[in-house]
Amino acid sequence: MSDKMMPNNRRIRMLIVDDEPVICEGLRCTINWDELGVDVVGEAYDGQEALRLVQEHDVDFLLSDIRMEGMDGLQLAEQLMQRFPRVRIIIISGYEDFEYARQAIRLGVSDYLLKPVDIEELTTVVSKVVASIHKREQEGASEEAKLWLLDMFRHGSAYSKEAPASLHGVQFRIVVTQLDNFYEGYDTMPPVEYKKIQDRWLRMLHGCLQRSELQLVSVFYHENLLITLMLSNAKMDRRAWDELLAATILSLQKDIGLYGGASQPYDDLADTAVYCAEAAELLPYYVLEGVPFLLPEYRDRIGTNRQLPELDIAGHVQGIVAALFKQDWDEVKEQVASMFQFFREKRFLLRDIVKINEELFALLRQRLRKSGMTDLEYGHKGTPNLNVYNSYAGLEVLVLDEIQQLLLLIEKQGIDKSYWIIEKAKKYMNDHYQSDLKASEVASWLKITPSYFSYIFKQSTGKGFTEYMNEAKIDHAKQLLATTHDKVFEIADKVGYKEYKYFVSVFKSYTGMTPKEYRGLSASKDAGK
Repeated sequence: MSDKMMPNNRRIRMLIVDDEPVICEGLRCTINWDELGVDVVGEAYDGQEALRLVQEHDVDFLLSDIRMEGMDGLQLAEQLMQRFPRVRIIIISGYEDFEYARQAIRLGVSDYLLKPVDIEELTTVVSKVVASIHKREQEGASEEAKLWLLDMFRHGSAYSKEAPASLHGVQFRIVVTQLDNFYEGYDTMPPVEYKKIQDRWLRMLHGCLQRSELQLVSVFYHENLLITLMLSNAKMDRRAWDELLAATILSLQKDIGLYGGASQPYDDLADTAVYCAEAAELLPYYVLEGVPFLLPEYRDRIGTNRQLPELDIAGHVQGIVAALFKQDWDEVKEQVASMFQFFREKRFLLRDIVKINEELFALLRQRLRKSGMTDLEYGHKGTPNLNVYNSYAGLEVLVLDEIQQLLLLIEKQGIDKSYWIIEKAKKYMNDHYQSDLKASEVASWLKITPSYFSYIFKQSTGKGFTEYMNEAKIDHAKQLLATTHDKVFEIADKVGYKEYKYFVSVFKSYTGMTPKEYRGLSASKDAGK
């Protein structure tokens, strides 16, 4: 919670304990307890009575003599430590013996004063005890408020616990802040050094936002995500509030590279979870234009339902697989750089990129599995945390790291490097199926010998070159027969057969029927739909 807390005006309840009533009366009347913020709730003349009154009056601290009939002051301190550990005790003793003082310290006594008591010294000691009780309660209230805010953020509207009594106001607002380029700049920083960054972050934020009408509660949900609840005792002008926040965030951006988002102001603390979500939802939009202070109006202007162009995932998979089997890391990096250039130019959010990368890696593993590779989940890091990888550059590094794990796996398993040659050959063959392509022409294009090409092609596909080409041609012919009114001889020419009779013969050998029969069957199926 903010260092500038709301004043703690609770009066402290004190009990005087001494077996001599005149001493009790003297202690009650000698000091102006009211000025110290203390209410003397009673007097006890022995330890047992003191324990009863502590429970009955919810006492905060005791002023007790050490020597009493029955339970003495030290025994009373021991009982308090066991049964009422939050209750403080000041011992007044006529004994200067060090052993008494040592025992008192061991039993958690706040102070040990010798008789005759110096009034000024007693006043100072009591003031310190009162201050320490207030501080403890303030810290307790602060922790309670932080835990409540954290649960609101974490569990959303499903969390219905009432706000702590220490939180009050007439208007509220949520601000979430984050360091830019966290992965590149801070992720590997030693924890002690990063804690200094967080402390500075918190100190600067509160220093800029603290005003007389504001109370602040801040808690880290993630090491790179700070949630701040602002509570105002008066209705604030929206523009003035926005300007205060904008100036604060801009100042922190210049100093530590920070950006943030703010919810709309709201009037009911019970709605805090809703506005936590609203503020957090703004942070992803920072990558689009680098606007450091984000408001709901900015998100609405950009458009939550943006239409994004499709990335040629299949083409990138083909390129990356080929580069992997060539073990050409520079080519891999070029492929990934091309993808991320596309993402930047088309203004993709990082969460959009994560979805695309999941599909990309699924297809990559599928292709590699077909080549005989196993253990393809090795090195897979799962869905990235966008509080860590909160930039295009950070995600790009993550994608490269995961592809590099696949490359290491290829090297480890010793996969035949001829695979990429065949992939390249098949693409070339599919692009040129209409011509009378020869195996020697493909081998020449690949810059390998025809005999080596024929061997590795058969090993990889289980088919000879001619068989593969005929299947490709017939598949295209079937498509044309079913979807066009072209004459059969025209289709034969389009798929690379110059001899009509030869085309019919090949077509029948693969399909069990002539082209005309296939067209008739296809037409009857369409008519029956």
